[in-house]
Amino acid sequence: MNQPLYAIYGASGCGRGIMPLARIQLQNAGIQLSKLVFIDDNATASEINGHQVLSYASFLKHDARQRFVAIAIANSAVREKLSLQCLADGITPWAVTANNVVTMDNVVIGEGALLSPFVTITSNIRIGKYFHANLYSYVEHDCIIGDYVTFAPGVKCNGNVVIEDHAYIGSGAVIKQGKPGAPLVIGRGAVIGMGAVVTKNVAAGATVVGNPAKPLVKN
Repeated sequence: MNQPLYAIYGASGCGRGIMPLARIQLQNAGIQLSKLVFIDDNATASEINGHQVLSYASFLKHDARQRFVAIAIANSAVREKLSLQCLADGITPWAVTANNVVTMDNVVIGEGALLSPFVTITSNIRIGKYFHANLYSYVEHDCIIGDYVTFAPGVKCNGNVVIEDHAYIGSGAVIKQGKPGAPLVIGRGAVIGMGAVVTKNVAAGATVVGNPAKPLVKN
């Protein structure tokens, strides 16, 4: 019987950071590592870090009874486009989680999440699909996070925060705790700059930087 085939979509930095976690996850499940590949239509090598690199078309043609894909693309718009294409082609979303990720009480995470080492997600939290949480980031209690949200390394999301779809939170950013019934809201598609300290709501599509975080002024 043909075995399932697993892939990390994207062989650049994000994908190469997720691949070792995927490898451990499959080893723990007793799945042959030969069934773990990269997908990348722009790759210049046929093998990266010990894993075969396939085009998307080749992946679809590969002999397998079921296909699973973890989408390791930082750009959330591209991530959404690829997820919809995979869904249309009958590919199953695959979540990859480091062994030392901590999740506590009443946590719901949508399909396709990628959770890097030392991520902590505490209690009473709802997270949408295709969430990326990079190294040492955390989500505190009573937060709601939308679809295709990206946390760069070291993001500190404190309690009672709402983050809408496609928001990007930069490395080391700190999001102040909101209040029950009056959460701090980061709007759809907003970008929080590296090291920013967010103390109030951020409008949809806005880019904020600094401490305290303020809208970026382009010269």
